Amino acid sequence: MPRMPDHPIPPPPRPNALLQLAPDWLQWVAENRLWNSSPESMLAAMVAAGQDEALSAAAISQIEQDPVFQAARRHQQMLRKLESVVSNMQKVWESDPGYRVIEKRRGVSREELLERYVKGCRPVVLQDVAEDWPAMRRWSPQDLSERFGQLEVDVQLGRNSDALFEQNKASLRKRMRVAEFVERVVQGGETNDHYLTANDEMLRRPEFLPLLADIGRMPPLCDPALLPTAASLWFGPGGTHTPLHHDKLMLFHTQVLGRKRWRFISPLQTPLLYNRMGVFSPINLDAPDYERYPLLRRATVLETVLEPGDTLFLPLGWWHQVSSLELSMSFSYTNLDVPNEFDYQNPTIGNW
Repeated sequence: MPRMPDHPIPPPPRPNALLQLAPDWLQWVAENRLWNSSPESMLAAMVAAGQDEALSAAAISQIEQDPVFQAARRHQQMLRKLESVVSNMQKVWESDPGYRVIEKRRGVSREELLERYVKGCRPVVLQDVAEDWPAMRRWSPQDLSERFGQLEVDVQLGRNSDALFEQNKASLRKRMRVAEFVERVVQGGETNDHYLTANDEMLRRPEFLPLLADIGRMPPLCDPALLPTAASLWFGPGGTHTPLHHDKLMLFHTQVLGRKRWRFISPLQTPLLYNRMGVFSPINLDAPDYERYPLLRRATVLETVLEPGDTLFLPLGWWHQVSSLELSMSFSYTNLDVPNEFDYQNPTIGNW
């Protein structure tokens, strides 16, 4: 009978399934567990994609013991705390009976604008700002063509061919004469395919300064001397669409011609909006996909329509999606005389 060793030989180590997975699948397993996807659904997805069933099951089981994954879980706890803080603050905001209404006001003083809307971080529409603006009586497609028709501007063309038209706006830029673009807008009907947006920065050019002369009294908190470096013109047909995003500063936006529908979501609800690239959300509030973006069900969407002469104050960080209901000309400006520079740590994840 063979003699037993003094110290039993340990069994061979269990193979680490995580080391046998391709890196992209290892990342997929970690991400889905951080999203709390069930192991059963994950295994079914991996097998359906052609992955070995036993290896996949072992990897899903072993990921929770991986020290790198455990470190990610700790950071996730801190993120969840921050999300709960802003969620509770949002509940306080929404306890105001008027929260869901975008106020339309006249005669708002500088003090109230500062305290209630800037520091209070809530949108408002000022209805009396542009009453004396020459632009309200003068601006039209014909006027734009007659005064500036031979000048060239950068417009966005082919937006309908790119689902990420705003993120990829540089590749859609085309130089063309103002008169040519005006004709395209007037004759082309309702479409999102072409738009003259703030990205052109045409109002920084001396030859377009006559447009700034058409601007009259500005809202309280604005410094008129800063206007030439802080103004933007928007011009396009009905049907133009600006996807859900947030700006990095506060601004005013005056509707001169036509109507625009604005939809808003509080910056405190950013965790619900799948913000994975820059300042953009992939969500379309005109056609919400709750199956793909289930957290959106918890977001509160506010809405208003800007009529000619209305001036919107957009507070810091508010998400907004904008649609032109008809041919539209509008004017935005960021020349506030209060601090208006802020830092954002924007994600660069992309399609995740």
